[in-house]
Amino acid sequence: MHSARFLIHSARFLLIAGFATGIASAQTCDRACLKTTLDQYLNAVVKHDTSAAPLFVGFRQTDNGVVVRPGTGTWQSITALGDIQRKFFDPVSGQAAYLGLIKEGQATDIATLRLRVENRQITEAEWVIARQGAMGPSGTAGGNLYNLAGFIAEPPPPDRTVPQNQRASREALIAIANSYFDGLTTHDGSIIIAHEGCTRNENGTHTAGPNPNAGAGARGGPGGGGDCTSNLTNFNVSLISARRYPVVDVEQQAVVGFGIFLRKPGTTLMRNLLAEWFFVDNNKIRNIWASMFYPTNDLPVPNWPPYEGNFPVAAEFAAPAAPAAAGPGRGAGQ
Repeated sequence: MHSARFLIHSARFLLIAGFATGIASAQTCDRACLKTTLDQYLNAVVKHDTSAAPLFVGFRQTDNGVVVRPGTGTWQSITALGDIQRKFFDPVSGQAAYLGLIKEGQATDIATLRLRVENRQITEAEWVIARQGAMGPSGTAGGNLYNLAGFIAEPPPPDRTVPQNQRASREALIAIANSYFDGLTTHDGSIIIAHEGCTRNENGTHTAGPNPNAGAGARGGPGGGGDCTSNLTNFNVSLISARRYPVVDVEQQAVVGFGIFLRKPGTTLMRNLLAEWFFVDNNKIRNIWASMFYPTNDLPVPNWPPYEGNFPVAAEFAAPAAPAAAGPGRGAGQ
């Protein structure tokens, strides 16, 4: 009798365990699943058709820090993908990313996209796009380092599968990427875990390391010349806030980090929101690519949990504002 009960309970346990395993399997998204989902989303955006992608009912998207409704923003403006396309996948975080070119009508832009997939539905999309003529750190149009020729001419971000015995762990990749941000904020390049001669390309402009296509847009490091660890003493950044490393592609040894460059006290330069890509070889940064933009002081960036506020808070938000009189035909909130 006891044996029979034991067998029944065991069968029930196995059935429940199998059912739970089946649910877990249905909810996970491996590299192949992430690739399919990323492609579905990109194709849907190009087609301007939200129904062509598996969007979650609470799907949320930002375009350069601004929340947009599905079907608006980049859903309307992007007309094609460009010739350079790199895709990355992180089954651990359930996220995928795109680095490359997009077309908005006649314009070609440099973009990073982060996509979150949960239960095989897309819950988040985050675009960081560099556009020709966009505002730079001094607030003037066209000062954002946009250089399409430089992006195309430089050897593109690697598309590879690194042999397993040559891969740094996920944890190590994040630490290596974070060392770069630490080096910038301490103004000490020796903190950065990087190869000598490491390169950096920002919005298409080559800003550090040897450039085989100098004529296409070489600039040198933040202070001129050098590699990605050089010339940081007077670099105008006091803090890199809201650091995130949402996509770590261990197979490709690539990390995308997001952060906001806050300037030194008293400066008039604008903040900078970057999607910074780190490509690692033998436990050191070899190449850095970035797409970035300069948000106005009243724009809450990055506008993603757990960092949803302004960095820093603009003066008009720090003190009570005088009530504005409503004009004819307008409500006070318009």
